[in-house]
Amino acid sequence: MKYSIQSGFAGFPSVDLIGGPTPLQRAVNLEMVLRGEGINAGIYLKRDDLMPIGGGGNKIRKLQYHMAAILGNGADTVVTFGGIQSNHARLTAAVSARLGLECHLVLSQQVDIRTDEYQANGNPWLNRIFGANSHLLDRDESAELFAKSLIDRLEGQGKKVAVIPTGGSTALGALGYAECAFEIAQQADAAGLNVRNISLANGSSGTQAGLIAGWIDLEKSPDIITGYAVMASRGSTIDATRDLAASTLKLIGGNRLPDVFTPGVDDSQLGAAYGQPTQSMVEAVGLLAKTEGVLLDPVYSGKAFAGLLAQLRAGAYASGDDVIFLMTGGVPSIYAYQGALDDSFSGHSYSTVGIL
Repeated sequence: MKYSIQSGFAGFPSVDLIGGPTPLQRAVNLEMVLRGEGINAGIYLKRDDLMPIGGGGNKIRKLQYHMAAILGNGADTVVTFGGIQSNHARLTAAVSARLGLECHLVLSQQVDIRTDEYQANGNPWLNRIFGANSHLLDRDESAELFAKSLIDRLEGQGKKVAVIPTGGSTALGALGYAECAFEIAQQADAAGLNVRNISLANGSSGTQAGLIAGWIDLEKSPDIITGYAVMASRGSTIDATRDLAASTLKLIGGNRLPDVFTPGVDDSQLGAAYGQPTQSMVEAVGLLAKTEGVLLDPVYSGKAFAGLLAQLRAGAYASGDDVIFLMTGGVPSIYAYQGALDDSFSGHSYSTVGIL
């Protein structure tokens, strides 16, 4: 047997795809560089990009709960959705391979980039390696209608099909990050941190909503959690995050979302559109790579880390404050952006002499 269903967060069925807590890593070299700019806060990276399946990433925590429900219902085939460079699609393909499930990916043209490297490198290439069936739609094709036809055809072949929504961002999937909130709290307490902020990218809202739900379940203030919107405007991202956090808390039972609570969402790093590079993202990717040897993806974490850097440089956090950046993975997509990033990186230089 390739899996076992166990009791996960709040007693919900879960499939263990991670094997234990992901590291909380101090960015010592980055701190030294930023001290030259007068920034003295402690900076920690929650390494959810380091997981044992599919290259890692935040979607695996959500898939632990989705896949337990799918397996428990006896399904043998999974259908899910995403863009051409979808990290959720790639990880669903990898997890399906691990669990022996047939996987179908309905992929839409969500980003206006038509280079060969974007269309074929990174996640689409890995989808093929993981054995998924990728269905690439034209820009004007309806993913919903295509999926309905696909499911009818698969069921006509005698297959039992389960559907995972885009990003796995449902209340069930968000349980993975309610659970992660407990993990972060335990690690921060063990390290004696004074956590003033937890920053992350917010695309389809499930990760931030789950963290908020977990933080509230811990009876901690969720005001320290900041999501940097990379897919939609601040207003619509706030609405989606609040609704999903409330649904997740309802699923857990116990504490409710405060009536006056507004999720911390910042859309200053969104840029021209979802998936389009920004100069601040390029600088953030280069800075972390050249100080810590750690990669950020250009679509999600790169923009979110740029947002955290902007807050640090604005003096939002002082000496004695600690901030945590949630690394949500997505690194394979960096290979789809090589042409867009090459010229920008050629001029970057960060001195680390004397740091080690």
